[in-house]
Amino acid sequence: VQLQASGGGSVQAGGSLRLSCLASGGLFSSYCMGWFRQAPGKEREFVATISRSAKGTWYSDSARGRFTISREDAKNTVYLQMNSLKPEDTALYYCAAHAASDIHSVVAVSRVYRHWGQGTQVTVSS
Repeated sequence: VQLQASGGGSVQAGGSLRLSCLASGGLFSSYCMGWFRQAPGKEREFVATISRSAKGTWYSDSARGRFTISREDAKNTVYLQMNSLKPEDTALYYCAAHAASDIHSVVAVSRVYRHWGQGTQVTVSS
């Protein structure tokens, strides 16, 4: 499966952005999806994940309460709605896909994901 992330941009602190990740070349509904980010000079970190069924979600501590992950299988797309953005959210955001046998499982570990998008830049100014 190929993944293409979009929706990044530059916003002021407190603003919102919605990232999208379009999947192609695979059966989207068979994948658990995740969002990760990497800031300059830092390691890639987990942000959010959603199960195949969409009934399971999990967030990093920094994302919980501000970000919402969702998926729309009819459009082969996973979203990350980001509200109340902070300068520390500035990073390159990646979407990833993991072929999961359990429709309710969520995965927060990056090495489990075998398919990655190219990343979309999010810059939050103070």
